[in-house]
Amino acid sequence: MPELHSHVLLVVAHPDPSSLTHHVAQDLQAVLKQWGTVETADLQREGFDPRWSPEDRLCYQGLGEVPADVVAEQHRLDRATDVVLVFPVYWWSMPALAKGWVDRVFINGWAFDYDLIDGLRPKLQQLTVHVVPVAASDAGLYERHEYEKAMRIQVEHGLVDFCGAARGAMTFVYDSEDPSEEIRAARGRAAVEEISAHFAARVAAAPCDRLVGKRFVAHIRSELQHLCLGKDASLTQP
Repeated sequence: MPELHSHVLLVVAHPDPSSLTHHVAQDLQAVLKQWGTVETADLQREGFDPRWSPEDRLCYQGLGEVPADVVAEQHRLDRATDVVLVFPVYWWSMPALAKGWVDRVFINGWAFDYDLIDGLRPKLQQLTVHVVPVAASDAGLYERHEYEKAMRIQVEHGLVDFCGAARGAMTFVYDSEDPSEEIRAARGRAAVEEISAHFAARVAAAPCDRLVGKRFVAHIRSELQHLCLGKDASLTQP
């Protein structure tokens, strides 16, 4: 089978390991291994501190060193070809844990350079960013109020484009608090499939035997049918 030799950093921001957010992340981890290696950053379990500290402020001002925990996260990203952010939507945005990770890690001097003479110089061209927001409401509400559009502008333009990274797939898991576990599980599977399709498209577009590439895509679709998402009775929202 063709290979992308990818290394994915899968970032999960949810306090409950039995949540739909974690189930989606676990299935993404299983599927994305088809294209290389996957490293999971469970921010809650690892105790990442999302708070912007006085040390972060000094670093921002160019008066102090980058905090050690931030450097560790940046090294993780330096090793990655792709990062997948999986988080629940709180008040139509990222939860504090995910937002604080972005605030503290994607900083001037690493994610980009900026000065008054040369302006903005993005630095993350080697990275592709995928995003999976897990939303309690339905797709219709997000469309009517343009919540999805707003989040896409915030994340894809405000973060990904600003830092020079490539836009991957951004797919929402809607109805995460639907009473039906079957519906919640189906929404999760659809998101996993969409992220997987992005990697599959890169395989199909690679300079290799196209027939092999198509067979590989078919193999991934078959793998998705065997995901455990939705079979665990402990699956909870969101």
